[in-house]
Amino acid sequence: MKKKNLSLLTPSHFKEIQKNGYSLDIIYLLLLIEQDVDIKDVCKESPKLEALYQGIYRKGLITENNTLTMSGKTVLEFYSNVEEEKPLKKKQKTDTEFDLWWKAYPGTDTFKYRNQSFSGTRSLRAKKDDCKLKLDKILEEGDYTIQDLIGALEYEVLQKKENSIKTRTNKLSYMQNSLTYLNQRTFEPFIELIREGNKIVEAPQAVGGTDI
Repeated sequence: MKKKNLSLLTPSHFKEIQKNGYSLDIIYLLLLIEQDVDIKDVCKESPKLEALYQGIYRKGLITENNTLTMSGKTVLEFYSNVEEEKPLKKKQKTDTEFDLWWKAYPGTDTFKYRNQSFSGTRSLRAKKDDCKLKLDKILEEGDYTIQDLIGALEYEVLQKKENSIKTRTNKLSYMQNSLTYLNQRTFEPFIELIREGNKIVEAPQAVGGTDI
């Protein structure tokens, strides 16, 4: 890996970085992380550095596992392109992606599927603001797209509904609430199943089914 150094920073880049709320300290820590330095070990004995480390995490520049997020990579890419005078563009946060995911998440465990009704007792959407923060961090890691996350959610919900029909028992009652689902990264095995080409095929609908 070609190492970068702060002497490459031009005045225009310095101004642009400052304008976006970053500092040379932040750039240097990101460079260390890019070079696989144990940044926690570097910062642990200094309250100032620890606060700086927490700051780059809150800004969404690094993940919980101390790797660069897409935003962190964007900052370093801007810094390293010293011959270009283009402005640093932060990833624009919109509610669209989260809203799509939130809408896809079942509101409750009560549902009707293939002419059969299943009664539930729980609300499945919980702590919307916390869910949005968590979802944003997952997307910033860069491993999954919003399409991956929605696809995994739809896969699990359909699986539970199909199993409910087969067993005549409400399997959606076992669905985690939305925040627990994100915190425990329950979507990951379903994303893997989809990437491996697995699909859930709806069973043929029975004629004259009985509601339960």
